[in-house]
This record gives sequence, C-alpha cells and structure tokens, in this order.
Amino acid sequence: MVRQILQNLIQNAIKYSAARERTEISISGEDLGRAVAYTVRDNGVGFDMAYAHKLFGVFQRLHRSEDFEGTGIGLALCKRIVDRHGGTITANSVVDGGATFTFTLPKRESAQLGDFPRG
Repeated sequence: MVRQILQNLIQNAIKYSAARERTEISISGEDLGRAVAYTVRDNGVGFDMAYAHKLFGVFQRLHRSEDFEGTGIGLALCKRIVDRHGGTITANSVVDGGATFTFTLPKRESAQLGDFPRG
C-alpha cells in the first residue's frame, strides 16, 4: 500500500512539473519514533491553498482536465490508504511554486520470535 501511495504522489509530481525547464522532485523519509513520515516535493505548478480541502476528495481537481490528464481519484486513494492504516496526509503549496505532500504511518510493533507458530 505504501508503494501505491508513493507511486501516485510521484506520478503527480512528474505530471505537474513536466512543463518546467528543469524538473525537481525530491522524496524523503523520516523516522518520527512511533511513526514514519514520507515526503514528496516538486517544483511544479502548485495550487492555491484556499482549495486544499478539496484535494483528497474523489473526482476533485484543482486544475483543468484540458491542462493535466487524470481521473481525480489518485489523491483520494492515497488518503483512504493512509486513513485505513491510522496515518495522516497533508499538502502544502504555492501557486507556481511547487507542492509538498507528506504522509505519516504508525510503525508496526516488531514481532518477537516466539510470536510465530512453529511447525
């Protein structure tokens, strides 16, 4: 599921940065103790934060479909996966200044050797 979230966020970063003279995309992770945070940042067209509440809705788009391909379900899917696993997802942006998406997921408790069935 983490792979699906990253795939969607990276595809969006590529799509919304493609027209730049130089595309810049960074992907990072950070150990937060009981959770892990992953961030995908780009230098794309960005979006107006006044409409950020629409980002994770199904079929919600902040850009014209004529300008950028897509179905409008990628970020909604990311949010659903993150929510289902007890995490959070946020977005920050500046119009014409790129976007940053960060999602956190709680760490799973390490299994003890004795926890596995023997056989």
